[in-house]
Amino acid sequence: MKIYFDHSATTPVDKRVLEVMLPYFSEKFGNPSSVHSFGQEAMKAVDEARQKAADFLGCAPEEIIFTSGATEADNLAILGTVNFVTPSFSSDKSGLKAGDTAAVTNPHIITTAFEHPAVLETCKHLEKKGVEVSYVKPNTDGIISVADIEKEIRDNTILVSVMYVNNEIGTIQPIREIGELVKKINTERMTREPSSPDIRQGRRDDILIGFHTDAVQATLYENMNVSELGVDLMSISGHKIYGPKGIGILYVKKGTKLKNIQHGGHHEFGLRPGTLNTPLIVGIGQALELIKNRDNEKIKNLRDYLWTELQKNISDLKLNGNWEKSVPGNLNVSVSGVEGEAMLLGLDLEGIAVSTGSACSSGSLEPSHVLMALGMSHEQAHGSLRVTLGEENTKEECDQLIKILKPLVEKFRNMAPKNV
Repeated sequence: MKIYFDHSATTPVDKRVLEVMLPYFSEKFGNPSSVHSFGQEAMKAVDEARQKAADFLGCAPEEIIFTSGATEADNLAILGTVNFVTPSFSSDKSGLKAGDTAAVTNPHIITTAFEHPAVLETCKHLEKKGVEVSYVKPNTDGIISVADIEKEIRDNTILVSVMYVNNEIGTIQPIREIGELVKKINTERMTREPSSPDIRQGRRDDILIGFHTDAVQATLYENMNVSELGVDLMSISGHKIYGPKGIGILYVKKGTKLKNIQHGGHHEFGLRPGTLNTPLIVGIGQALELIKNRDNEKIKNLRDYLWTELQKNISDLKLNGNWEKSVPGNLNVSVSGVEGEAMLLGLDLEGIAVSTGSACSSGSLEPSHVLMALGMSHEQAHGSLRVTLGEENTKEECDQLIKILKPLVEKFRNMAPKNV
């Protein structure tokens, strides 16, 4: 029997999602950009999926941009913002030039120290080009302080990017409160001239701060109404919500200053060129529509049960994150005296799939940057195990996990060298 406890890495495609996708791989194969009936049939399906996504987020259909996934969406949000206000960083020099209206010569971005690599690596890339980046650390429970975000805001700040739910420890960040802060700062900017000489005179609305959130791990569980959250940009992934891989969404609020980072066509309102992937777009639309029927209470009860039983059976466990402010599907624990990789491999040999962190960085031997950002030691970070539950998991599977894990932990602890 195989048991899957790694839903933060990916979820199985819901059969209802697969069913609506299948025709667009075969008989309804037209290019949505074609004007003939084959193309228009496909475009109708794209439009319907776009409307479903808009209904889910509480926005207009033209604010939905389909991408190849959340990584591309994150890149478009961050690079697109920088490229708009600082054309010298863009391969397209047709926009604003340094010294022109509202051009920023040294833009500043605020993000967090425990973002997904899609955000962190993009910011590090921009730092090499001269962009200033502030990496706000969470507290030891994995929550970002709004006050810490506010402390980092400068006159040349153009973007704040904070993930909605952390992908490793499941903690929920105060997105609505950060949105209110950004709105307040932008209102102040509209009523005074910028003091920084690096922001040239011009329309003040061109130097307002944009607010982006990577909402990949929040989509199944949290309030996703973009107006209520106060976000300008939001990234979503299809394969984390029982939809297909290779498809994502970037919500772009109307009026948000964003420049395309790819070239080759005028698809997706000029922001994302390339032939639309009709089957996958249909799939993510259906997956979003089905979220309202998901049983999150069942998942929460399973997680609570699993944590209680783990504590009964295995000593020296530490919960990573904040129990009250985390999504129900995530349980991240550190097991004292045992390498997380050893536990993962031991469980995998018994047919149980778990994780030690993000699937995007699983090839790295470095300790989790998320756990290190919480102030944990290398040893504690290396001993972490991430169990993420889905709606198909059962209490019996949780029992089986504990049954296999308990002797593994005892075995590895006995093998570990003892301090003199």
